[in-house]
Amino acid sequence: MANPVEELIIELLTELGNKETLSPNQVAKTINAENWRRQLPQVRAAIGQLVEAGRIEVVRKGKVVEFDGIRGIWRIRLAGAA
Repeated sequence: MANPVEELIIELLTELGNKETLSPNQVAKTINAENWRRQLPQVRAAIGQLVEAGRIEVVRKGKVVEFDGIRGIWRIRLAGAA
């Protein structure tokens, strides 16, 4: 995994534990607390790659959902953490 954002996401999720979730905003704020909104496209792209690789899951209201085209409030967790 050469992408530093992907590595950061996995690191943050590992630190949280198996049943915990993380929002994309939290990841972006870890990268740049002041201009975190500018980081969101990069964070979202990294999440897409990790979902595709089967390393993380996207969760909405406690249920795993598809990442493609997702809008609104959603979070991520390590794959198989349910």
